Amino acid sequence: MAESKELAEVNGALRSVIDVLHDSHQGLLQIGEHLKKETTKLYILSESQVRDEYAAELENTLHRHGQRDVNEGGTASGTLHRVWGDIKAYLGADDHSLLATAEQGEDEAVKAYEKALEAVLPGDIRDLLVTQKTHIAHSHSKVRDLRDGIAA
Repeated sequence: MAESKELAEVNGALRSVIDVLHDSHQGLLQIGEHLKKETTKLYILSESQVRDEYAAELENTLHRHGQRDVNEGGTASGTLHRVWGDIKAYLGADDHSLLATAEQGEDEAVKAYEKALEAVLPGDIRDLLVTQKTHIAHSHSKVRDLRDGIAA
């Protein structure tokens, strides 16, 4: 990929998704550690790992396209979201409340993919983003269903 406006747009789109994926990985990990129901805990922790793998895939894509320095820090709003999840957990929040927090994070992840897909992207990158977004949208629905299955 040649240095150009298009490269900058691709880099920006992928970096924003990578940041949200780092936030999602950390947030789901912290929420998962505090869930009481074992099957729900395992699902959320597994999804945390998927977010980490997706971020690595996108970082590798950036590297293959000539981007050397990939910021892996996450976003300020993601940090605040994780802190809120921690506070809920430490104050004894139930699984319903923790899953509601997880669902909010999943909302942000889906929005980040939708925004990135508005950019002009090479076909292979677009396909990767669509595949990842499809999984995350499915996960969002499952987290919502898990939350709704628990009395508030």
